[in-house]
Amino acid sequence: MNAFIRPGSPEAAPIDPRSLFARASGLAGDPIPPREWLVPGLVPGGTVTMLGGDGGTGKSTLALGLAVATVAGVPWVGRSVEDCGPAAFLSAEDDKDELHRRLDAICKAKGVEIEALHDLSYRSLAGEDALLAVLNRATNTLAPTPLYTALDQWMAIERPSLVVLDTLADLTAGEENNRAHARQFIGMLRHLAITHDAAVLLLAHPSLTGISSGSGLSGSTAWNASVRSRLYLERISEDGYEPDPDARRLSTKKANYARTGDEILLTWKDGAFVADRPVMGLDRLAAGAQAERVFLKLLGMFEAQGRYVSASPSNTYAPKVFSEHPDAEGTTKRAFKTAMESLFSNGKIVNDKHGSGAKARSHIATVSGGVQ
Repeated sequence: MNAFIRPGSPEAAPIDPRSLFARASGLAGDPIPPREWLVPGLVPGGTVTMLGGDGGTGKSTLALGLAVATVAGVPWVGRSVEDCGPAAFLSAEDDKDELHRRLDAICKAKGVEIEALHDLSYRSLAGEDALLAVLNRATNTLAPTPLYTALDQWMAIERPSLVVLDTLADLTAGEENNRAHARQFIGMLRHLAITHDAAVLLLAHPSLTGISSGSGLSGSTAWNASVRSRLYLERISEDGYEPDPDARRLSTKKANYARTGDEILLTWKDGAFVADRPVMGLDRLAAGAQAERVFLKLLGMFEAQGRYVSASPSNTYAPKVFSEHPDAEGTTKRAFKTAMESLFSNGKIVNDKHGSGAKARSHIATVSGGVQ
């Protein structure tokens, strides 16, 4: 199997202009190929998906769990794996012993015997040269390394459904903020994915800006533009406070073939991630009713004390203030925000004003307790 050849390089064969394009009419009568998914809506097959997450959030463990699920045919984050088969996990960060510990925890969580994972291959390159691409500064282009060529040849032999690469910073000598380098490296990985009909999952660290904004981005926007799907694993916090250090949120930040914005709540338990039971039906209604009840209770307390809260983001923003109150009954800021909007819609609370002239301010009031 030939290694990746950069278009326009001396090794690339000349292109016959007559074969440059195909006629769309030639597709008439051909069956429409189905969309390939490793995990429907999250990880498409035959292309590159990026999974971002700050150090210590558990993205490597989450990705290793996907590799186990792909081989064992069990669900991952509560979703089914469609293209079950061989998988590989290449780590440039964790040594063999750490991978062993994590595999043991994941197998116990999923009810899988490690002896059954014959088709799961792994390699630790911690402390070794893990580059798949090196930079030719004279031409400002990336070139494949012997490791890339070996991976290409291995995929041709094993035909994996999934290859996990951990992590981006260790795998390419290109500059993270260089748009051309980003597109070239993802292009090299897409070559592997397309040639061998496999899903390639690339793990990456976000920048500080990407963490604070919640976008999960780092470096050039070309990383986001070049992959077909981008997932982000993050801790769940509100205004810098983390209610549950074991809670995580896996969200879809980009999806060319599915809906963006999908979120899956996870809990770290005994060394592995377990998908939270989704709140549905009567449970969802009950949770919403509780948030509204607690909102009205706290609003009544504040009114009785002559204290004001507002519906607009500020120091007196009701969802934030109420979520920090001792009598919040565990209700989060997000739940209070939803409750507030519902109570406004139902006419149970209104915006009122206090003060006069330039000092007039808006506050939330119950309908019966509003200033008339």
